[in-house]
Amino acid sequence: MLNENIKAIRKSKGLSQQELAVKLNVVRQTISKWEQGLSVPDSDMLISISEVLETPVSTLLGETVIETEIDTLKAISEKLEVINLQLAQRKTTRRKFIHWLFISLCVIIVIVFAILLALKSSYLGWNYSNPETAVLEVAFHSFEWLFVRVAPIILIGVIIGIFLTRKKE
Repeated sequence: MLNENIKAIRKSKGLSQQELAVKLNVVRQTISKWEQGLSVPDSDMLISISEVLETPVSTLLGETVIETEIDTLKAISEKLEVINLQLAQRKTTRRKFIHWLFISLCVIIVIVFAILLALKSSYLGWNYSNPETAVLEVAFHSFEWLFVRVAPIILIGVIIGIFLTRKKE
């Protein structure tokens, strides 16, 4: 029982037999003999082992310690799998958000075009001599002029974005 506990705790701490031997000022073969059950450490050495392994003596002498899977390949692969799933889910969520953002932008552009068509803006016939409406009419005309020239380019980009971010099956 002691031999199994020393080995399990040593491995869980990530120590080799040589590293433990150096910390205890013994040779590696001594650690190997303890772990194989061929010999046992004396009481002073048992206290030193418990200090180095940061484990109570009662645990070393008590029930069998189960090796932890902290550094095993299986545990690492399970952690990596969870991380990969989280990254894939985050990527999917981001793609959906961008997809719906493109669709919303497309709808907004179409609505603004419909409003401009419904208003039948005839800025050439506006009366700019009236100071109360001249500034508003100039601002509206500037917006309309810029929107009509830039929005189609943005609309084409947004439609391409919608197709690129759609769910691929």
